[in-house]
Amino acid sequence: SSKVLLRPRTSEEVSHILRHCHERNLAVNPQGGNTGMVGGSVPVFDEIILSTARMNQVLSFHSVSGILVCQAGCVLEELSRYVEERDFIMPLDLGAKGSCHIGGNVATNAGGLRFLRYGSLHGTVLGLEVVLADGTILDCLTSLRKDNTGYDLKQLFIGSEGTLGVITAVSILCPPKPRAVNVAFLGCPGFAEVLQTFSTCKGMLGEILSAFEFMDVVCMQLVGRHLHLASPVQESPFYVLIETSGSNAGHDAEKLGSFLEHALGSGLVTDGTMATDQTKVKMLWALRERITEALSRDGYVYKYDLSLPLEQLYDIVTDVRARLGPRAKHVVGYGHLGDGNLHLNVTAEAFSPSLLGALEPHVYEWTARQQGSVSAEHGVGFRKRDVLGYSKPPEALQLMQQLKALLDPKGILNPYKMLPSQA
Repeated sequence: SSKVLLRPRTSEEVSHILRHCHERNLAVNPQGGNTGMVGGSVPVFDEIILSTARMNQVLSFHSVSGILVCQAGCVLEELSRYVEERDFIMPLDLGAKGSCHIGGNVATNAGGLRFLRYGSLHGTVLGLEVVLADGTILDCLTSLRKDNTGYDLKQLFIGSEGTLGVITAVSILCPPKPRAVNVAFLGCPGFAEVLQTFSTCKGMLGEILSAFEFMDVVCMQLVGRHLHLASPVQESPFYVLIETSGSNAGHDAEKLGSFLEHALGSGLVTDGTMATDQTKVKMLWALRERITEALSRDGYVYKYDLSLPLEQLYDIVTDVRARLGPRAKHVVGYGHLGDGNLHLNVTAEAFSPSLLGALEPHVYEWTARQQGSVSAEHGVGFRKRDVLGYSKPPEALQLMQQLKALLDPKGILNPYKMLPSQA
């Protein structure tokens, strides 16, 4: 029930807003593209919404180093287009790229489809400009690859979900645009074979491997039923999508071809197809990227975004399937296998408190027993703040509270988010 929406254009305007709110104890909800999955950018009560939508300027781009400096409200897809015209790519790619803002991506430490190759934003973000709760502008917007002078303050704000400061500008390292992109889509007879395929893949494809995604047979059936996308390979219990990105098309295709030959010959893979032209590459990626859309058409969706040891990654899907039985319409597992990130999704005809009770805290307890994370890439926000204790010890939670109290003593920045409510 927010009554005020503010849309500043500059860091100075953000500073004035926060100084005003700090002096009057007014709560502020920073908001980017509002594409988050855990309610981190949605006001809980009557917080003032501070939107970065008009802070959408590219400030500089260096064509030798590939370093982009831009305001926080730039839309990811528009930045991708901008750097691709200059023969570079953004180091992250998300399903929500058409509307998410780079500031929100950094504030939530978004993962996505390029994580395997380019790593997390903790590595690719070189500098930040952040406005603190009292209006102070913290200018750490460096474009240096190396800087060992004191504490690396930007890391505090990456993944802090707007609870410690409002990110207003970002300096980020963009990798060169690959000259050759190949995609292979494979069917595997079991999850053990999916894991062996990944190991073999890393060994044989090495530096050109840029994505390794997996999905189970139920995902493929739902994508077929709801979106009418046909499987390019014969039905298998599991499917794997492998992407390579390199500088030499012939060399990469040869490497991928010999890997496929080996995988098929050794029984790791039962069927496979390969794409080098853009149209077929996009078609194969759609099978993986549109799973979320297919699930949303299947009914009410309970979503879990977990980090787990690779060997146990799929066990929880089997466990939940057996636990829920006919109460669930479908229980599926898919995700970024290369990063150990599972998306466990359960569909039902409608929301049911008893079904939720069967899922939670069971899923979180199961994850904690494996020393996993209850949020791999979606963040904590409002929805997961009270399950943080499954992934972090009390000492870590206490230190987080102390940092929050230091940087935002009045608690005006994105209240009711991230940190546990009982703390």
